[in-house]
Amino acid sequence: MDREIPKSQLRRARLKRLAIYGGIAAAVIVAGIVTSKLTRTSVSLDKLTLVSVDRGDVNTSVTGYGSVEPAFEEIINSPLTTRVIEVYHRPGDIVDAGTPLLLLDLETARNEYNKQLDQLAMMRLQLEQLRAANATRLGDLRMQIKVADMKLNRLRVELANERYLDSIGSGTTDRVREVEFAYKSGLLEYQQLEQQLANETRRADADIELKRLEIEIKDKELSEASRTLDMAEIRAPRRATVSTVVDRIGAQVTQGQQVAVIADLGHYKVEGEMADSHAAQLRAGNRAKVKVGREYVEGRVASVTPTSKNGTLSFSVALDCDSAAMLRPGLKADIHVSSGLKENVVRIPNIRFYTGPRDYDLYVFDGGGELKLRHVNLGFAGPDYIEVISGLTPGDRVVVDDMSRFGNTPSIKVK
Repeated sequence: MDREIPKSQLRRARLKRLAIYGGIAAAVIVAGIVTSKLTRTSVSLDKLTLVSVDRGDVNTSVTGYGSVEPAFEEIINSPLTTRVIEVYHRPGDIVDAGTPLLLLDLETARNEYNKQLDQLAMMRLQLEQLRAANATRLGDLRMQIKVADMKLNRLRVELANERYLDSIGSGTTDRVREVEFAYKSGLLEYQQLEQQLANETRRADADIELKRLEIEIKDKELSEASRTLDMAEIRAPRRATVSTVVDRIGAQVTQGQQVAVIADLGHYKVEGEMADSHAAQLRAGNRAKVKVGREYVEGRVASVTPTSKNGTLSFSVALDCDSAAMLRPGLKADIHVSSGLKENVVRIPNIRFYTGPRDYDLYVFDGGGELKLRHVNLGFAGPDYIEVISGLTPGDRVVVDDMSRFGNTPSIKVK
Protein backbone atom coordinates (compact mmCIF):
# COMPACT_ATOMS: atom_id res chain seq x y z
CA MET A 1 0.00 0.00 0.00
CA ASP A 2 1.39 3.43 -1.03
CA ARG A 3 2.10 5.97 1.64
CA GLU A 4 2.43 9.75 1.31
CA ILE A 5 5.98 11.24 1.22
CA PRO A 6 6.44 13.98 3.77
CA LYS A 7 6.40 17.54 2.42
CA SER A 8 9.69 18.40 4.16
CA GLN A 9 11.46 15.61 2.30
CA LEU A 10 10.09 16.83 -1.08
CA ARG A 11 11.24 20.37 -0.33
CA ARG A 12 14.77 19.19 0.54
CA ALA A 13 14.98 17.22 -2.74
CA ARG A 14 13.84 20.23 -4.79
CA LEU A 15 16.35 22.56 -3.12
CA LYS A 16 19.13 20.03 -3.75
CA ARG A 17 18.32 19.93 -7.48
CA LEU A 18 18.21 23.75 -7.73
CA ALA A 19 21.62 23.99 -6.03
CA ILE A 20 23.14 21.54 -8.49
CA TYR A 21 21.72 23.38 -11.53
CA GLY A 22 22.79 26.79 -10.18
CA GLY A 23 26.32 25.56 -9.62
CA ILE A 24 26.56 24.30 -13.14
CA ALA A 25 25.26 27.62 -14.57
CA ALA A 26 27.68 29.63 -12.45
CA ALA A 27 30.58 27.51 -13.59
CA VAL A 28 29.61 28.03 -17.23
CA ILE A 29 29.37 31.81 -16.76
CA VAL A 30 32.72 32.03 -14.97
CA ALA A 31 34.38 29.87 -17.63
CA GLY A 32 32.94 32.10 -20.35
CA ILE A 33 34.18 35.27 -18.67
CA VAL A 34 37.64 33.84 -18.17
CA THR A 35 37.79 32.55 -21.75
CA SER A 36 36.58 35.89 -23.14
CA LYS A 37 39.13 37.80 -21.10
CA LEU A 38 41.96 35.53 -22.17
CA THR A 39 40.88 35.81 -25.81
CA ARG A 40 40.55 39.59 -25.65
CA THR A 41 43.98 40.19 -24.10
CA SER A 42 46.01 37.70 -26.12
CA VAL A 43 46.96 37.42 -29.78
CA SER A 44 48.87 34.99 -31.92
CA LEU A 45 52.30 36.23 -33.00
CA ASP A 46 51.96 34.82 -36.51
CA LYS A 47 48.91 37.05 -37.07
CA LEU A 48 50.80 40.26 -36.34
CA THR A 49 52.66 42.54 -38.75
CA LEU A 50 55.73 44.01 -37.09
CA VAL A 51 58.08 46.72 -38.37
CA SER A 52 61.46 47.59 -36.91
CA VAL A 53 62.53 50.99 -35.71
CA ASP A 54 65.94 52.13 -37.00
CA ARG A 55 67.94 55.27 -37.61
CA GLY A 56 68.44 56.89 -41.00
CA ASP A 57 67.29 59.63 -43.38
CA VAL A 58 63.65 60.62 -43.91
CA ASN A 59 62.79 62.32 -47.16
CA THR A 60 59.86 64.34 -45.80
CA SER A 61 56.93 65.02 -48.07
CA VAL A 62 53.43 66.45 -48.18
CA THR A 63 50.66 64.28 -49.51
CA GLY A 64 47.98 65.05 -52.03
CA TYR A 65 45.69 63.12 -54.28
CA GLY A 66 44.76 63.25 -57.93
CA SER A 67 44.18 61.27 -61.08
CA VAL A 68 46.09 60.15 -64.15
CA GLU A 69 45.35 62.23 -67.24
CA PRO A 70 46.65 62.11 -70.82
CA ALA A 71 49.74 64.25 -71.27
CA PHE A 72 48.03 65.86 -74.24
CA GLU A 73 44.31 66.34 -74.73
CA GLU A 74 42.64 68.64 -77.24
CA ILE A 75 38.99 69.60 -77.50
CA ILE A 76 37.68 70.19 -81.02
CA ASN A 77 34.71 72.59 -81.27
CA SER A 78 32.35 73.24 -84.14
CA PRO A 79 33.19 76.62 -85.74
CA LEU A 80 29.62 77.15 -86.91
CA THR A 81 26.04 76.06 -86.32
CA THR A 82 25.17 73.10 -88.53
CA ARG A 83 24.43 69.36 -88.34
CA VAL A 84 26.41 66.12 -88.51
CA ILE A 85 26.26 64.27 -91.85
CA GLU A 86 28.86 61.50 -91.40
CA VAL A 87 30.90 60.01 -88.53
CA TYR A 88 34.21 58.54 -89.64
CA HIS A 89 35.75 57.44 -86.31
CA ARG A 90 34.56 56.23 -82.92
CA PRO A 91 36.04 56.57 -79.41
CA GLY A 92 39.17 54.46 -79.05
CA ASP A 93 40.26 54.78 -82.69
CA ILE A 94 43.85 55.88 -83.27
CA VAL A 95 44.04 58.55 -85.98
CA ASP A 96 46.88 60.31 -87.77
CA ALA A 97 47.24 64.06 -88.21
CA GLY A 98 44.76 65.38 -90.77
CA THR A 99 42.42 62.37 -90.55
CA PRO A 100 38.74 63.42 -90.90
CA LEU A 101 36.67 62.65 -87.79
CA LEU A 102 33.29 64.09 -88.76
CA LEU A 103 31.56 65.51 -91.81
CA LEU A 104 29.42 68.57 -91.13
CA ASP A 105 26.84 70.14 -93.42
CA LEU A 106 28.75 73.07 -94.95
CA GLU A 107 26.53 73.87 -97.95
CA THR A 108 25.10 77.08 -96.47
CA ALA A 109 28.54 78.23 -95.31
CA ARG A 110 30.09 77.54 -98.72
CA ASN A 111 27.31 79.46 -100.49
CA GLU A 112 27.88 82.42 -98.18
CA TYR A 113 31.62 82.19 -98.83
CA ASN A 114 31.11 82.19 -102.61
CA LYS A 115 28.75 85.16 -102.27
CA GLN A 116 31.43 87.10 -100.42
CA LEU A 117 33.95 86.13 -103.10
CA ASP A 118 31.69 87.69 -105.74
CA GLN A 119 31.30 90.80 -103.59
CA LEU A 120 35.06 91.10 -103.32
CA ALA A 121 35.49 90.77 -107.09
CA MET A 122 32.81 93.46 -107.60
CA MET A 123 34.55 95.80 -105.15
CA ARG A 124 37.83 95.37 -107.00
CA LEU A 125 36.10 96.28 -110.28
CA GLN A 126 34.59 99.32 -108.58
CA LEU A 127 38.07 100.33 -107.50
CA GLU A 128 39.29 100.12 -111.09
CA GLN A 129 36.28 102.19 -112.24
CA LEU A 130 37.03 104.79 -109.58
CA ARG A 131 40.66 105.00 -110.64
CA ALA A 132 39.61 105.43 -114.27
CA ALA A 133 37.04 108.14 -113.42
CA ASN A 134 39.58 109.98 -111.27
CA ALA A 135 42.18 109.77 -114.00
CA THR A 136 39.71 111.24 -116.53
CA ARG A 137 38.61 114.07 -114.25
CA LEU A 138 42.14 114.95 -113.21
CA GLY A 139 43.31 114.72 -116.82
CA ASP A 140 40.61 117.22 -117.87
CA LEU A 141 41.70 119.59 -115.14
CA ARG A 142 45.36 119.34 -116.16
CA MET A 143 44.36 120.06 -119.78
CA GLN A 144 42.36 123.09 -118.67
CA ILE A 145 45.38 124.28 -116.70
CA LYS A 146 47.56 123.98 -119.82
CA VAL A 147 45.05 125.95 -121.86
CA ALA A 148 44.80 128.57 -119.12
CA ASP A 149 48.60 128.75 -119.00
CA MET A 150 48.81 129.31 -122.74
CA LYS A 151 46.11 131.97 -122.56
CA LEU A 152 47.94 133.64 -119.68
CA ASN A 153 51.21 133.69 -121.63
CA ARG A 154 49.45 135.26 -124.60
CA LEU A 155 47.92 137.95 -122.38
CA ARG A 156 51.29 138.57 -120.75
CA VAL A 157 52.88 139.22 -124.19
CA GLU A 158 49.96 141.35 -125.27
CA LEU A 159 50.16 143.41 -122.09
CA ALA A 160 53.87 143.99 -122.65
CA ASN A 161 53.19 145.11 -126.23
CA GLU A 162 50.45 147.53 -125.23
CA ARG A 163 52.62 149.05 -122.56
CA TYR A 164 55.41 149.51 -125.13
CA LEU A 165 53.06 151.13 -127.62
CA ASP A 166 51.70 153.39 -124.92
CA SER A 167 55.24 154.40 -123.99
CA ILE A 168 56.00 155.55 -127.56
CA GLY A 169 52.61 157.22 -127.99
CA SER A 170 51.15 154.69 -130.39
CA GLY A 171 48.78 153.11 -127.86
CA THR A 172 46.20 154.27 -125.39
CA THR A 173 45.99 154.00 -121.63
CA ASP A 174 42.50 152.46 -121.83
CA ARG A 175 43.81 149.67 -124.02
CA VAL A 176 46.62 148.97 -121.57
CA ARG A 177 44.13 148.81 -118.73
CA GLU A 178 41.87 146.50 -120.72
CA VAL A 179 44.67 144.05 -121.52
CA GLU A 180 45.99 144.28 -117.94
CA PHE A 181 42.54 143.37 -116.59
CA ALA A 182 42.29 140.42 -118.96
CA TYR A 183 45.75 139.21 -117.83
CA LYS A 184 44.83 139.40 -114.12
CA SER A 185 41.58 137.54 -114.80
CA GLY A 186 43.48 134.83 -116.69
CA LEU A 187 45.97 134.55 -113.82
CA LEU A 188 43.17 134.10 -111.26
CA GLU A 189 41.54 131.52 -113.50
CA TYR A 190 44.85 129.67 -113.79
CA GLN A 191 45.39 129.70 -110.01
CA GLN A 192 41.83 128.53 -109.44
CA LEU A 193 42.36 125.58 -111.78
CA GLU A 194 45.61 124.63 -110.03
CA GLN A 195 43.86 124.72 -106.62
CA GLN A 196 40.98 122.68 -108.00
CA LEU A 197 43.45 120.10 -109.36
CA ALA A 198 45.14 119.81 -105.97
CA ASN A 199 41.78 119.37 -104.21
CA GLU A 200 40.53 116.83 -106.73
CA THR A 201 43.79 114.88 -106.44
CA ARG A 202 43.45 114.66 -102.65
CA ARG A 203 39.80 113.64 -102.93
CA ALA A 204 40.60 111.02 -105.56
CA ASP A 205 43.38 109.58 -103.39
CA ALA A 206 41.01 109.46 -100.38
CA ASP A 207 38.29 107.73 -102.42
CA ILE A 208 40.75 105.13 -103.66
CA GLU A 209 42.18 104.56 -100.16
CA LEU A 210 38.67 104.15 -98.74
CA LYS A 211 37.76 101.62 -101.39
CA ARG A 212 41.08 99.85 -100.88
CA LEU A 213 40.41 99.57 -97.12
CA GLU A 214 36.95 98.19 -97.83
CA ILE A 215 38.54 95.57 -100.06
CA GLU A 216 41.10 94.70 -97.37
CA ILE A 217 38.32 94.28 -94.78
CA LYS A 218 36.35 92.07 -97.13
CA ASP A 219 39.49 90.10 -97.93
CA LYS A 220 40.09 89.49 -94.20
CA GLU A 221 36.47 88.43 -93.76
CA LEU A 222 36.94 85.98 -96.60
CA SER A 223 40.15 84.64 -95.05
CA GLU A 224 38.30 84.09 -91.77
CA ALA A 225 35.42 82.43 -93.59
CA SER A 226 37.89 80.20 -95.43
CA ARG A 227 39.57 79.27 -92.14
CA THR A 228 36.17 78.52 -90.63
CA LEU A 229 35.36 76.23 -93.53
CA ASP A 230 38.70 74.47 -93.10
CA MET A 231 38.05 74.03 -89.38
CA ALA A 232 34.54 72.77 -90.11
CA GLU A 233 36.14 69.82 -91.85
CA ILE A 234 36.71 68.23 -88.46
CA ARG A 235 40.17 66.65 -88.65
CA ALA A 236 42.66 65.38 -86.10
CA PRO A 237 45.34 68.05 -85.55
CA ARG A 238 47.93 65.38 -84.69
CA ARG A 239 48.34 61.64 -84.20
CA ALA A 240 46.24 60.68 -81.17
CA THR A 241 43.38 58.54 -79.88
CA VAL A 242 39.75 59.63 -80.18
CA SER A 243 38.34 60.03 -76.64
CA THR A 244 34.85 61.30 -77.42
CA VAL A 245 32.99 62.26 -80.56
CA VAL A 246 29.45 63.30 -81.51
CA ASP A 247 28.39 60.07 -83.15
CA ARG A 248 24.72 60.75 -83.96
CA ILE A 249 24.18 61.43 -87.64
CA GLY A 250 21.84 64.37 -88.09
CA ALA A 251 22.58 65.81 -84.65
CA GLN A 252 22.48 69.60 -84.52
CA VAL A 253 25.64 71.31 -83.28
CA THR A 254 25.98 74.97 -82.40
CA GLN A 255 28.93 77.28 -82.91
CA GLY A 256 31.54 76.59 -80.22
CA GLN A 257 30.01 73.25 -79.18
CA GLN A 258 32.42 70.39 -78.42
CA VAL A 259 32.19 67.75 -81.14
CA ALA A 260 35.29 65.64 -80.43
CA VAL A 261 38.15 65.17 -77.98
CA ILE A 262 41.44 63.54 -78.92
CA ALA A 263 44.18 62.54 -76.51
CA ASP A 264 47.67 61.09 -76.54
CA LEU A 265 47.11 57.84 -74.63
CA GLY A 266 50.75 56.84 -74.94
CA HIS A 267 51.96 59.49 -72.49
CA TYR A 268 50.43 60.65 -69.21
CA LYS A 269 50.63 63.21 -66.45
CA VAL A 270 49.00 63.49 -63.04
CA GLU A 271 46.65 66.31 -62.06
CA GLY A 272 46.57 66.66 -58.29
CA GLU A 273 45.11 68.61 -55.40
CA MET A 274 46.51 69.35 -51.95
CA ALA A 275 45.38 71.26 -48.88
CA ASP A 276 46.47 74.88 -49.11
CA SER A 277 48.04 74.55 -45.65
CA HIS A 278 50.96 72.92 -47.50
CA ALA A 279 51.39 75.86 -49.87
CA ALA A 280 54.86 76.65 -48.49
CA GLN A 281 56.10 73.12 -49.30
CA LEU A 282 54.50 72.88 -52.75
CA ARG A 283 56.74 74.38 -55.43
CA ALA A 284 57.23 73.79 -59.14
CA GLY A 285 60.30 71.62 -59.61
CA ASN A 286 59.88 69.61 -56.38
CA ARG A 287 60.36 65.88 -56.80
CA ALA A 288 57.21 63.81 -56.45
CA LYS A 289 56.41 60.15 -55.94
CA VAL A 290 53.07 59.04 -57.36
CA LYS A 291 51.39 55.85 -56.13
CA VAL A 292 49.03 54.29 -58.66
CA GLY A 293 47.52 51.09 -57.35
CA ARG A 294 50.44 49.35 -55.63
CA GLU A 295 53.17 50.80 -57.83
CA TYR A 296 55.12 54.05 -57.68
CA VAL A 297 56.17 56.37 -60.47
CA GLU A 298 58.71 59.16 -59.99
CA GLY A 299 58.17 62.65 -61.34
CA ARG A 300 58.37 66.35 -60.58
CA VAL A 301 55.87 69.14 -59.96
CA ALA A 302 55.46 70.87 -63.32
CA SER A 303 53.10 73.69 -62.31
CA VAL A 304 51.08 74.98 -59.34
CA THR A 305 47.97 77.13 -59.61
CA PRO A 306 48.53 80.50 -57.92
CA THR A 307 45.11 80.63 -56.23
CA SER A 308 43.40 78.39 -53.67
CA LYS A 309 39.90 77.06 -54.34
CA ASN A 310 37.79 75.59 -51.55
CA GLY A 311 40.87 75.17 -49.39
CA THR A 312 42.90 73.25 -51.97
CA LEU A 313 45.69 73.99 -54.42
CA SER A 314 45.79 72.34 -57.84
CA PHE A 315 49.06 71.22 -59.37
CA SER A 316 50.38 69.07 -62.20
CA VAL A 317 53.05 66.35 -62.03
CA ALA A 318 55.20 65.47 -65.04
CA LEU A 319 56.23 61.83 -64.82
CA ASP A 320 59.74 60.60 -65.51
CA CYS A 321 58.30 57.49 -67.18
CA ASP A 322 55.07 58.87 -68.62
CA SER A 323 54.36 55.78 -70.69
CA ALA A 324 54.43 53.17 -67.88
CA ALA A 325 52.21 50.17 -68.57
CA MET A 326 50.01 50.57 -65.48
CA LEU A 327 49.00 54.16 -66.34
CA ARG A 328 45.43 54.62 -67.54
CA PRO A 329 43.26 57.75 -67.83
CA GLY A 330 41.18 58.40 -64.74
CA LEU A 331 43.15 56.18 -62.32
CA LYS A 332 43.28 57.61 -58.81
CA ALA A 333 46.71 58.40 -57.42
CA ASP A 334 48.32 59.34 -54.11
CA ILE A 335 50.98 62.00 -54.59
CA HIS A 336 53.91 62.51 -52.23
CA VAL A 337 55.70 65.78 -52.94
CA SER A 338 59.19 65.99 -51.45
CA SER A 339 59.57 68.96 -49.11
CA GLY A 340 62.98 68.29 -47.50
CA LEU A 341 65.45 65.75 -46.08
CA LYS A 342 65.95 64.95 -42.40
CA GLU A 343 69.21 63.12 -41.84
CA ASN A 344 70.07 60.49 -39.22
CA VAL A 345 66.78 60.48 -37.31
CA VAL A 346 64.86 57.67 -35.59
CA ARG A 347 62.35 56.34 -38.09
CA ILE A 348 59.83 53.60 -38.79
CA PRO A 349 58.44 52.41 -42.13
CA ASN A 350 55.35 54.31 -43.24
CA ILE A 351 52.18 52.89 -41.66
CA ARG A 352 48.78 53.08 -43.25
CA PHE A 353 47.02 54.75 -40.31
CA TYR A 354 49.48 57.67 -40.19
CA THR A 355 47.53 60.91 -40.74
CA GLY A 356 50.14 63.53 -40.00
CA PRO A 357 52.49 64.77 -37.26
CA ARG A 358 50.84 64.05 -33.85
CA ASP A 359 50.72 61.56 -30.95
CA TYR A 360 49.83 57.90 -31.53
CA ASP A 361 49.29 54.91 -29.24
CA LEU A 362 51.25 51.97 -30.66
CA TYR A 363 51.87 48.45 -29.43
CA VAL A 364 55.54 47.45 -29.13
CA PHE A 365 56.63 43.80 -28.95
CA ASP A 366 59.00 43.34 -26.02
CA GLY A 367 60.60 40.23 -27.49
CA GLY A 368 59.14 38.06 -24.78
CA GLY A 369 55.49 37.26 -24.47
CA GLU A 370 53.73 40.62 -24.40
CA LEU A 371 52.85 43.67 -26.45
CA LYS A 372 53.19 46.94 -24.51
CA LEU A 373 51.14 50.04 -25.36
CA ARG A 374 53.31 53.14 -25.81
CA HIS A 375 52.55 56.79 -26.29
CA VAL A 376 54.57 57.73 -29.42
CA ASN A 377 55.04 61.13 -31.04
CA LEU A 378 55.53 60.94 -34.83
CA GLY A 379 56.81 63.80 -36.97
CA PHE A 380 56.86 64.38 -40.70
CA ALA A 381 56.81 61.50 -43.13
CA GLY A 382 57.84 60.55 -46.62
CA PRO A 383 56.47 57.83 -48.84
CA ASP A 384 58.77 55.25 -47.19
CA TYR A 385 59.54 56.37 -43.62
CA ILE A 386 58.09 58.39 -40.74
CA GLU A 387 60.20 60.44 -38.32
CA VAL A 388 59.93 59.31 -34.67
CA ILE A 389 60.25 62.24 -32.29
CA SER A 390 59.75 60.33 -29.03
CA GLY A 391 58.46 57.06 -27.61
CA LEU A 392 60.52 54.60 -29.67
CA THR A 393 64.17 53.65 -29.93
CA PRO A 394 66.10 51.86 -32.68
CA GLY A 395 65.55 48.11 -32.44
CA ASP A 396 61.94 48.30 -31.20
CA ARG A 397 59.41 46.25 -33.14
CA VAL A 398 56.06 47.99 -33.64
CA VAL A 399 52.71 46.44 -34.54
CA VAL A 400 51.19 48.10 -37.60
CA ASP A 401 47.92 46.09 -37.65
CA ASP A 402 44.57 47.46 -36.55
CA MET A 403 44.49 46.84 -32.78
CA SER A 404 41.34 48.83 -32.02
CA ARG A 405 39.54 45.66 -30.86
CA PHE A 406 41.77 45.66 -27.77
CA GLY A 407 40.82 49.21 -26.81
CA ASN A 408 43.54 50.78 -24.68
CA THR A 409 44.65 47.58 -22.98
CA PRO A 410 48.13 48.37 -21.56
CA SER A 411 49.51 44.92 -22.41
CA ILE A 412 48.50 42.03 -24.60
CA LYS A 413 49.81 38.50 -24.22
CA VAL A 414 51.43 36.99 -27.30
CA LYS A 415 50.63 33.32 -27.93
